[in-house]
Amino acid sequence: MSRLLQLLRRAAAGLATLGLLAGAAHAADPIKIGFSMALSGGLAANGKAALLAIQMWADDVNAKGGLLGRKVQLVNYDDQSNPANVPGLYTKLIDVDKVDLIVSPYGTNLIAPAMPVAMQKGRTMMSLFGVGVNEQFNYDRYFQIMPVGVHSGEAIPEGFFAAAKALNPKPQSVALVGADAEFGKITVDAARKMAKAMGLKIVYDRAYPPSTVDFTPVARAIQATKPDLIFIAAYPPDSVGIIRSLNEIGANAMLIGGGSAGPQFASIKTQLGPLLNNLLGYELYVPSPKLKFPGVEDFLKRYQAKAVGQGIDPLGFYVPPFIYAAMDILGQAVEKTGSLDQAALAKTLHAETFSSVVGNVRFAKNGEWEKPRVLMVQYRNVDGSGVDQFRDPGRYTILFPPEFKSGEAVVPYRKE
Repeated sequence: MSRLLQLLRRAAAGLATLGLLAGAAHAADPIKIGFSMALSGGLAANGKAALLAIQMWADDVNAKGGLLGRKVQLVNYDDQSNPANVPGLYTKLIDVDKVDLIVSPYGTNLIAPAMPVAMQKGRTMMSLFGVGVNEQFNYDRYFQIMPVGVHSGEAIPEGFFAAAKALNPKPQSVALVGADAEFGKITVDAARKMAKAMGLKIVYDRAYPPSTVDFTPVARAIQATKPDLIFIAAYPPDSVGIIRSLNEIGANAMLIGGGSAGPQFASIKTQLGPLLNNLLGYELYVPSPKLKFPGVEDFLKRYQAKAVGQGIDPLGFYVPPFIYAAMDILGQAVEKTGSLDQAALAKTLHAETFSSVVGNVRFAKNGEWEKPRVLMVQYRNVDGSGVDQFRDPGRYTILFPPEFKSGEAVVPYRKE
């Protein structure tokens, strides 16, 4: 009997040793973070810049020992800027690649189709630049790094109409135009409500198909209504087309722009050049003395050095610092939580205030920033197509929010 007992004890000790070894091996496994990113298609310009920022964060955190004592490994696929590709990619990331954490694709139209997969799998998701996505899902494990605030669809038009309210004489009418897609619909819907609240007459209110290439008919139709204000909610390729067309036909409203995605990054800044002058655009960061958050200038210096020769945004003002901050905040939450448990991680993200290169971030109940911080700027003194001029704070007059304001609006748009 004692012989049998000894054998059983040895077997148990062996199993315990194997368990410890397996646990140690598991602890040494990397933490996999999965996502799709637009590396081709219409959103690739921002997608590639976002990927570089994510890679920079992974390199930085791994140089410090990783998270929870484990290295970080990125697993990502090109979604080709196509929403139809997103659900399958996130299902693969979770079920096949067995990633520990997920972050979203870039942009509203691509985040929305990822949400049902994240919800079905019970995953916490850090979202990268979406507007109003969680309003339709109300998911308590959704978090968003774009500083649009609790009522995210309102943040961009709020700045435009705040600038309009300060004009003298007061504008009387507005034209609304946007893409027939998630971002355009959400933003124009909010703009419509604000215009009505201001007592403005809406003289044009139409969406265009995302496949539109020639915007001259759209511009002519808008101009025919003679609006005082023209509010645009468009994705990058459309923004270029609309702005060029409005200039070509001589549109001369008091203020034009507001919700055009595209002028925020260098390739379109340089492509449009002087056509940007007096256009209103939303920005999240510009080189203003009032926006020198701890670490942001160092990050941008490192990003700009890495961006050389990669065919991506050489300035990196719009997407990169916020994407880096999103990953940094996710990493901080993992460390504060002490685990990769999805429910606990979401609880930490809701409970804490996080320091980052874009300032302090605290999330509201719906996962958006508790306090919005979208800048409405008027581009000024743009001369030619050189990129270096956009490093100059003088190219941006901040009109909103008040705490960052640096000047008054110049009107009309085509002021001689």
